[in-house]
Amino acid sequence: MSGTFRRDDGASTGGNVNESDGLDTLLIGIDAGCMPVFERLFETDRIPTIERLCSEGVTAPLESQIPPWTPSAWPSIYTGVNPGKHGVVGFVGYDGYDWHVTSNDDVREHPLWTLLDRNDRSSVVVNAPVTHPPDEFDGAVLPGFLGPEDPACHPEGLLAEVREAIGEYRVYPNYTRDDDSLSEDEKLAEYENLIRMRGDAFRYLADRFDPDFGFVQFQKTDTVFHEFGGKDRYIDPVYEATDEQIAAILDDCDPDRVFIVSDHGMGPYDGYEFRINEFLRDEGYLETTTGGKGMPSWTPMRRRLREGEECDTWEPGTVARAASIAARFGVTASRIRTALERVGLADLAIEYAPGGVSRTANEQVDFAESKAYVRARTELGVRINLEGRDPHGVVPQAEYEQLREELIRALQGVEAPNGEPFFETVAPREQYFHGDYLDETVDIVTIPADFEHALSEQVGPVDRFGPAEPWNHKLDGVFVAAGEGIDADAAVDRAHIFDVAPTIMAAIGVPYSDRMDGSVVPVVDQVDPTTYPAYDEDDGATRPAADEAVTDRLADLGYMN
Repeated sequence: MSGTFRRDDGASTGGNVNESDGLDTLLIGIDAGCMPVFERLFETDRIPTIERLCSEGVTAPLESQIPPWTPSAWPSIYTGVNPGKHGVVGFVGYDGYDWHVTSNDDVREHPLWTLLDRNDRSSVVVNAPVTHPPDEFDGAVLPGFLGPEDPACHPEGLLAEVREAIGEYRVYPNYTRDDDSLSEDEKLAEYENLIRMRGDAFRYLADRFDPDFGFVQFQKTDTVFHEFGGKDRYIDPVYEATDEQIAAILDDCDPDRVFIVSDHGMGPYDGYEFRINEFLRDEGYLETTTGGKGMPSWTPMRRRLREGEECDTWEPGTVARAASIAARFGVTASRIRTALERVGLADLAIEYAPGGVSRTANEQVDFAESKAYVRARTELGVRINLEGRDPHGVVPQAEYEQLREELIRALQGVEAPNGEPFFETVAPREQYFHGDYLDETVDIVTIPADFEHALSEQVGPVDRFGPAEPWNHKLDGVFVAAGEGIDADAAVDRAHIFDVAPTIMAAIGVPYSDRMDGSVVPVVDQVDPTTYPAYDEDDGATRPAADEAVTDRLADLGYMN
């Protein structure tokens, strides 16, 4: 029923975009969207369009995967497979003990839009995370988070065209999180500006390409919780702005059916942060060093990128190497700070210190010498330094299972300061991951109890436990389906993010891939799966070479240390 989602008041929703002939299916991604957040906003009528879609269609919790974080979960949504199949686990990908910023080159399974292209359906994709460098297919893609500020787009030249058409378009805010020159209200205004850009760009491209399938993702609905501590006065206008853009898209693009999905939920954390690498060191599994590169960090990466250098990884510069050598003789950043504080120069020194100095001058995990360690807190798991798999593996293959069982038992016994078990689940990776890229994942999955606690990968002279970030990710996001062909009376208790891709394909009336881990949510007619060529067997390149220049705007989310 074309026009189902138009606003009843007939009011213009802004922009100078002509109406398209109408989308068949629209997928709206709201990062961190979930019913607890929605329902509070429903009470004050702040998101009427989202509320209408929820009430007219089918709404259910959408269970996320492990780990429930943006760079791994969104590829799972648009490929329909788990990280062991698509290969993306976190914000950085690993090459042995080295790392690179995660990109679409790390996603090794077909996304929705290339499968739809095989079935003669076109797509427009705007702001989807981990889509740079872009796939080539019938339609257009404007990449989002984890790509550079000026990403390569498909087709070539699309970004310049979009900017000319709508006035401006950026992937990231025009400030970094530690920028004190802007007030909080000015930063919030930039959030709303970025949200407007997503809507304007999608409507322009939908009109320009007249696709069968459209996907637009809003990221700031997540970031606002991390940057502003879950305060309503910041959250409300961000969600209001998102709702307004959804209303404008519905008016202009006239989709037959609409889906809303999120990669995870969001909620308060009332527990603790656990320095799990400190625990592993105390238990004799982890070694540290005061030299080397340490854990992945945006700080030195973004400085090099700002200077125009390409950045696969980070290597310490001359000053950072000097700090590393000094640290071996006991001259650490913490000792330097103590001395500078006595003369009132600590803050000034930190402000002007070259990037990477504090990291190389502090204690770090010695990956090559450790038996087990946590690479990044958002991976939710422990990695074993395995002989034959890792470059300098110290754990023989024959001892792997015994060591893993030993670690699992030790971690299961960890108690939070309140005396309760810290972990809800400590389990072998095979319970959560499977596929050709299983070795890209962790060896032991560690899930904090009720997602009330958080992990930290840092080591140093502090207590194992500290306060957790007040708001962070929860496992349940949201699934909404409304419009033509949607069974509004379908009983759906919950869905899983692996179900999104097969359900979208079924809604469009094409077979989904039999490699997908999800199934069709019974809000649309079932279709049979089929076998598509394996990703690594596909004819011809569907992706151009990656642009390595990921900008310092990535620090905006603050996930990395």
